[in-house]
Formats: sequence, C-alpha cells, structure tokens
Amino acid sequence: MNFNLLQQLSKQNDSKRKLISIGFTVVISLLLTLVGIYGFEDYGIAIFVLIPFFIGFCSVFLYSYKNNISRFESISIGYIALAICTILLMLCALEGLICIVMAAPFGVLFTWMGSILGYQLAKSSYTKSPSVLLVFIAIIPLTSFIEKDIKPELQSVTTLIIINSNAEKVWKNVIEFPELAKPNEFIFKTGIAYPINAKIDGNGVGAIRNCNFTTGSFVEPITVWDENKLLEFDVLEQPAPMKEISFYNIDAPHLHDYFVSKKGQFKLTQINENQTLLEGTTWYYHNIKPKIYWKQWSNFIIHKIHNRVLNHIKIQSEKK
Repeated sequence: MNFNLLQQLSKQNDSKRKLISIGFTVVISLLLTLVGIYGFEDYGIAIFVLIPFFIGFCSVFLYSYKNNISRFESISIGYIALAICTILLMLCALEGLICIVMAAPFGVLFTWMGSILGYQLAKSSYTKSPSVLLVFIAIIPLTSFIEKDIKPELQSVTTLIIINSNAEKVWKNVIEFPELAKPNEFIFKTGIAYPINAKIDGNGVGAIRNCNFTTGSFVEPITVWDENKLLEFDVLEQPAPMKEISFYNIDAPHLHDYFVSKKGQFKLTQINENQTLLEGTTWYYHNIKPKIYWKQWSNFIIHKIHNRVLNHIKIQSEKK
C-alpha cells in the first residue's frame, strides 16, 4: 500500500474506511498464516506472535490514519479483525476450537500491542509510515523460514505415585492393564487423546507393548526389562495427540509430527513389603514455539495422562 492509497483511504467515510481496513488486514493475515503453516511448515513466533501483532497494527493504522479516532475505538478495530480471522480459520477447517483457545493469550496480548503501536504511528506526522506495513509483511514469512530449521530439544516429564502393594503385583499391572474408566477430567472431554488400556505381545526386551488411546495406539518396543524394577520402551508409532472440536473433521498439520513422544519408562521402587513408589516418565519434543509457553501446556497434559494411568495401576494393584 503506497502513500497515495493511504491518503485516499483516510478520506473515506467511517464505515467504508473500517471495512477496507479490516478486510485488507484479514486477507493478508490469512495468506501469511497459510504460507507459514503450509509453505514453511512452521508453528512458531511468526504465527503466534507476529501475525496477531500485525492484525492489530495494520487494521488500526489504516483505520485511524489522518482521522480523529479515540484510542478505545481504534483498538476495538484490532480485536474485530482478530475475531474475524479466528472465525475464518475455523470455518475453513484450518484450526479447531481447542487450539484456538490455547493460542488465545497470544492473540489477545499481541493484537493489543500492535493496535497501540498502529494508533500512535497513525497519529504521527512521519510520512514514511506506510512502509512499516510492508516491513511487517516481509518479516513474518522470513521469521517462519528461519524458525523451521531450529531443532527442538528433548524434554521429559515424570509423575510419581505411592501404591499400597508390593512391586511384583504393581509390575504385572504396569506391563499391561485392562480398560480404564471414562475420564472425569475436563481436559479429556475437549478432544485431548487419553489412554484406554495397554496390552503386551511377548516378554522381555523386544516385546511390543501397545498403549491404546482414543485416537489410536502407541507402539512401544521394550528396550529395558528389569522385572519388578524398571520397564523402558521406545515409541515406534503414535496417534494424533487430539481430535479437534470443529464443524469438520480437521486434520491440521500440527496434529502430525509437531508433538512427538520418543520414549518412556516405568520405574518401581519398593518402599517396604506393602508399598511401592511408581514413577512414570515420558521423553518428548515438540516443534511449536515459543517453547516456554507451549511447554507448559505439554507438561500439563502429559501429567494428566500419567496420573490417569498411574491411578489406574494403583487401583488394580491394591485390589484384594
């Protein structure tokens, strides 16, 4: 958008200026989102930080340029543009409700920040201001291009429980266990995958354990079999981590190879003849950034899954 077009936009009536500002912002933002996700296969700072910032900045800057608009009215334009983008992502089957909710803090915060900057810059007399829009549009895909080659770090989550039973009985319920009761936790009613049962084919190292979830099975070849003490396994195959809540059957890219479980273990420590400490550990990585934020969600969900399994093992092992 050059300076002359911006001047022409500033002379339009309020309704038309608002429509053009929001419409232009939404179209460009969705295109940048598609480029980031499907072009560079990146879910990172470009998607969750820069695009919401651009939505707020672009819509507010265009709408309030050379016009006497209140700060509150201008910022509301940014949130209207964000809301329309979000609805279109869902209607076009690009994202589901749960992922939208998880990413909402980014959208709300950075759209607000972008709106503030857009409002202040539109009020300034700096004639080169329109070029900032082009800079933002260029920086977003560039960031996705750089981010896509950053290798994720392996992380671990460990959950513990004390079981009032001996290690031998706990071990039998670790290697395989019958179907779990329906979950009461709200998180598992939103589409997040949860374990149903576990079965094992074989005995010792090389045996194949299948931990069945609502979205499919984790195929887990056993790598360490220290009976009554330690069971370690790799993850050869894994299902989608969740089923999106949507109008459609969404198969978004982030459901495949963006959250990857690499291996796991159950460690048994006999406290006394009637008590055993059971530790469940999962090693995983994810290709979603910023890591510091998404790690909190990942760890929270894994702990919930661990608790569901460990409590079930506890119930089975404590049966008379």
